[in-house]
Amino acid sequence: MHLTYPTVVAALLFSVGVYGVLARRNAILVLMSVELMLNAVNLNLVAFDVWLRDRLHGGQALTLFTIVIAAAEVGLGLAIVLLVFRNRRTIDVDRLRALAEDGTASAPASGDPERAGETAAAAPGSSGAAARRGDRDGSGAGGGGR
Repeated sequence: MHLTYPTVVAALLFSVGVYGVLARRNAILVLMSVELMLNAVNLNLVAFDVWLRDRLHGGQALTLFTIVIAAAEVGLGLAIVLLVFRNRRTIDVDRLRALAEDGTASAPASGDPERAGETAAAAPGSSGAAARRGDRDGSGAGGGGR
């Protein structure tokens, strides 16, 4: 068996997978592209195992291990995608950069005092509405240092 044919096919599969991971925005298509890359590796493992005439068939055993890991990765990845879709109503990877509950960053990185009041809502002992209004004592007076 010539080693050139399976290695060229594996290189093409791996290239298509890399392109899919880098260019796609849909999380399911990204997972499918990762699977293409893993299948290209499996093809190389089996091809080199046949070419080297290994008596223990280590390449094929490693391929089975990779298939099991890929199946677990798909199961976990699809579960994460479904949970993200339930919460966000989108699986666009570019829109999922910040994983805070409301879609904003959890810490005020910009130093904006208006944003600082939003993160104080999660502080223990303060009501969320009072922290957003700027009340320091939570009494609802509305003054709160502004």
